Amino acid sequence: MTKSYITGLTDGEGCFNVGIRFPKGPFKTIRVEPHFYIKLRGDNLPLLKKVQKTLKCGAIYYQNEKRPNHSACYRYEVDNIKSQKEILIPFFEKFPLLGTKRKDYFLFKQIVELVYQKKHKDPKVIQKIIRLKKKMNNRARWVR
Repeated sequence: MTKSYITGLTDGEGCFNVGIRFPKGPFKTIRVEPHFYIKLRGDNLPLLKKVQKTLKCGAIYYQNEKRPNHSACYRYEVDNIKSQKEILIPFFEKFPLLGTKRKDYFLFKQIVELVYQKKHKDPKVIQKIIRLKKKMNNRARWVR
């Protein structure tokens, strides 16, 4: 599998997303969880295994779709911050995205850097992360 193919697959089927969890109760911290994934139909599992083998990080999960017009699928996901910073970001710097996901990647990259440096524990930085997240994925996901 070529690395350029992974970039093209990501442009079509990939997603850069950031979850922000605000804990309930005292003495808990806000969690910022960057995620990268590629989701494909179940019959494309061998393709996701090749992506995982090429990138040397991430995991593959079975995702059972409950919606009647969707089939079961698999999801290759990288949600480890160290793998994102040291493997995924250098990969997409060397083999850049060309489609609309390019913008999401650059926002994702900024957030990963802040989390990697543990700056996300600062309330001002959390507000910055929230602003960046709102610009991702055409505002498809709501921030609590």
